[in-house]
Amino acid sequence: MLLLLYPRCTTCQKAKKWLDDNHVEYTERHIVEDNPTYEELREWYSQSELPIKKFFNTSGLRYKELNLKDKIPTMTEDELLKLLATDGMLVKRPFVVNGDRILTGFKEKEWSDALL
Repeated sequence: MLLLLYPRCTTCQKAKKWLDDNHVEYTERHIVEDNPTYEELREWYSQSELPIKKFFNTSGLRYKELNLKDKIPTMTEDELLKLLATDGMLVKRPFVVNGDRILTGFKEKEWSDALL
């Protein structure tokens, strides 16, 4: 299982603690230093069955600076995936890739159902 996170993010810290407390093995990846590539994002998006907006960190400064709330509805899926690949701070975190299961953000119940 791959866990993409930003170490200073408190939600990511909670998620990591939850994984450790529940003895879930994972490989950690810094979402900014090793940003997901376009190819990875395209594959994960197609596996996830989630709306593309769930891949965006909508509460982040970069999202707001780029005024993405207004731009996302007019952009194509391909444009959105390419945009996400440019900056790890745009990607919703923590982000889990567990086989073909994708989780964005940390919701304890959702994670329990998917990972335990």
